[in-house]
Amino acid sequence: MAPLTPRLQLKVDELFRRWLGDPHTQRALSHALRRIRDPGTTSDPAAAATPDADPGNTTSDPNPAPRPLPRPALRTTGPRTVHAHRKEEPPPQSPPPGHSVPAFYFPCGRPPPRSQDTEDVIALVECAFEGLPRGRAGLGDMAMVAKACGCPLYWKAPLFYAAGGERTGSVSVHMFVAMWRKVLLTCHDDAARFVRLLGRPGCRGLIQEDFVPFLQDVVNSHPGLAFLRAAKEFHSRYITTVIQRIFYTVNRSWSGMISREELRRSSFLQAVSQLEVEPDINRMTSFFSYEHFYVIYCKFWELDLDRDLTIDRSDLARHGDGAISSRMIDRIFSGAVTRVRLPRKVGKLGYADFVWFLLSEEDKTTPTSTEYWFRCMDLDGDGALSMFELEFFYEEQAQRMAARGVEPLPFHDLARQVLDLVAPRCPGRITLRDLKQCGLAGEFFDAFFNVDKYLAREQREQAGTPRDTDSDPAASAWDRYAAEEYDFLVAEEAMAEDDDHDEGLDNDVQQGWVGPGWVWPVSSQLRPLPRALPIFSIPRPFPPAFTQAPPLTQQPHPLLPRPCPSNPGPAHHFSGPAHYHPDPSLWSSTTPTFMCCAHYHRPYPL
Repeated sequence: MAPLTPRLQLKVDELFRRWLGDPHTQRALSHALRRIRDPGTTSDPAAAATPDADPGNTTSDPNPAPRPLPRPALRTTGPRTVHAHRKEEPPPQSPPPGHSVPAFYFPCGRPPPRSQDTEDVIALVECAFEGLPRGRAGLGDMAMVAKACGCPLYWKAPLFYAAGGERTGSVSVHMFVAMWRKVLLTCHDDAARFVRLLGRPGCRGLIQEDFVPFLQDVVNSHPGLAFLRAAKEFHSRYITTVIQRIFYTVNRSWSGMISREELRRSSFLQAVSQLEVEPDINRMTSFFSYEHFYVIYCKFWELDLDRDLTIDRSDLARHGDGAISSRMIDRIFSGAVTRVRLPRKVGKLGYADFVWFLLSEEDKTTPTSTEYWFRCMDLDGDGALSMFELEFFYEEQAQRMAARGVEPLPFHDLARQVLDLVAPRCPGRITLRDLKQCGLAGEFFDAFFNVDKYLAREQREQAGTPRDTDSDPAASAWDRYAAEEYDFLVAEEAMAEDDDHDEGLDNDVQQGWVGPGWVWPVSSQLRPLPRALPIFSIPRPFPPAFTQAPPLTQQPHPLLPRPCPSNPGPAHHFSGPAHYHPDPSLWSSTTPTFMCCAHYHRPYPL
């Protein structure tokens, strides 16, 4: 069949016939024809438009020759007659000032009713610079300048770089005042100012690379990340995780650029302000939690066997002991929910995309996770899930349940259940809006591609027990999952390092290193301990150090800050479990009795 082509001439002819058959058009043409035949006639067009306007005109040729239509400006014998029937249009008048339409679109924030006294703010900034040597501020001095500007503390890096500090290493008062005055005059709320400071010139939003200097300053200066500063190889991994969590939550348009409006609707700026008053970074569960990063990176490390920071289909299939169906894994790698970050590695999933996958898999109650899995199940991209698409995914799900000895429901029975669950507006077609409104998107998705969660939910419903009876009701599903996985990883690491310690201690006793009257050897005589697994070399956060050693029956946290006896200043952090001398009389009431060595993975008891 030949492709359809537009027939413009047919449409034009149709419109012309419609116009020609209009009664008003016919009356106007009749009046114009009479004026052409009798130029001296000055009849009123309004009278000619009436049915009795031309009662006796029967002498015209029944078959007149076709003539071209006259132009609107028609020459007549009497110019005075033409002007008699022409009405002068009044000149357009502008509406009075009091009736003008007020502005309703403010992309840079609504201006205040009264213009702020910008000069007072500038005066405070100049006073802050007066106390600095040579009137110049480095990045370490920007905390005082940020407070003088009325900004949160951790805006100091964006302020510094926006004023040109990256080029010169410091900012003069003139450079900063010129920049900040322009920001105050053009940006009227925190969202617009943050985009103006952090974004590139001329951009109306923030891309992922714009957050790197800001987050690097958080890593370098926040007290809750002090243990991470020495492990520079993990800075980029932590920053990447936080950036992906920001875009996962804030960038609701999936455009890859956070707009000012998206920033206003989110809680990100409030979380940045909270960094100033919250010393425990792990309480910032929305974006900055280090424990959440630890869980995500460990999960990725378990799947990345070749350590190239990418995973393929077979690697992702091992997640959750193979709970996700292969058809869904194929859809994830098809590009439906991933961005083109690895142009040279087709069929690979990078760490950034894995963050989105894990957040969506473990918490299907968020809007982004619902959109994530809906895109995967929408095979034809028409914005609705048909019965064909549901049957396509459930076919493998039924086979996996049968392989586990569970009799699956027939598809038509399951289809009736999910239609009753979702209650779509259009029967037989489930849209994204239907899934968001029903509030049970997690149950819907697990029924089609996650056999473990589907069976676990069915067992809980049959037993009539809720899932989390002892957990915090205010915590999200992701927060509960991250807390459980972190505790599991900590316990697993403690057990592994306890085994290494016991084996090393037995060897020390056999070789005479530890025994009655033994003396602590010099560091050159100490042999290196067995290297820990790579996954356990990631720095982990820790609770505050206790002032009294716990009993031997209590297992302490695997990683605690320990003050070094030779240098009782800053705390030292060890990656191994704490071990105490069997004689409690040797315990100190203020500091644990440990000697540390920089070349070793764990402290040795005295």
